[in-house]
Amino acid sequence: MKRSILLACAALAAALSTPPAAAQERYGQRPPLVVSPDLSAPWVLQLGNKPQRRAVRTQERGQAYYPARERVTIDRNALRVMAHPRVRQPAFDRGLQTAAVARPAAKPVEPQINPLFLPQTVSYNGPEKPGTIVIDTNQNFLFLVEPGGKARRYGVGTGKPGFEWAGTHKITQKREWPDWRPPAEMIARERAKGRELPVHMAGGPANPLGARALYLGSTLYRIHGTNQPWTIGQAVSSGCIRMRNEDVIELYERVGVGTKVIVI
Repeated sequence: MKRSILLACAALAAALSTPPAAAQERYGQRPPLVVSPDLSAPWVLQLGNKPQRRAVRTQERGQAYYPARERVTIDRNALRVMAHPRVRQPAFDRGLQTAAVARPAAKPVEPQINPLFLPQTVSYNGPEKPGTIVIDTNQNFLFLVEPGGKARRYGVGTGKPGFEWAGTHKITQKREWPDWRPPAEMIARERAKGRELPVHMAGGPANPLGARALYLGSTLYRIHGTNQPWTIGQAVSSGCIRMRNEDVIELYERVGVGTKVIVI
């Protein structure tokens, strides 16, 4: 026993007397870890034992129970979504949710003219000479008599009820894109309806007289174009004979001042 103690003291003294450099060399390379082949050693058997769950006593009933282990599943997609800052959605008025989406008003479609009132060549067996204009206000047709028992027929708009008239006149003037000066009677009549007419309107596409005008005698009546071609074939005017712009241009080129015009 004494000998063992002496040997331990000697080893300790030798270690203390070893210089620091030698001590570092001594532990510079660690020895390999060797596991005992004896698997029945107590320290090996201890590795297989599972830690015991500690009993938790409830405060309500004073009974001990062992909480079950729960497996935690991590959803990486959820973590990725939650990593972004939450954006507050705008609060909408409930009334707006049920209201229909407003759309721009569709442009009204202009009525189409009846093909019956488009220009065409027809037979004519009346007594009038070629070059004469005959206007049938009952059928809303204008005929330009041609040689060989033919006539060029155009659809026209005529005087509305109360503004019909009949007679024979001659063309006294011709105007391209004429100005419009509505008579005082028409201005007063339209003002009573709540519509204010201009005293003067320069010629152009918006002018009610349209592209051409043929003035009849010394009257206020004319054969003229229109900015409302869909009214052709109807009794809608204040006594004038209105035509489509393309039709009145054609008639304008075919007749001259002095042409006889018969309105029936």
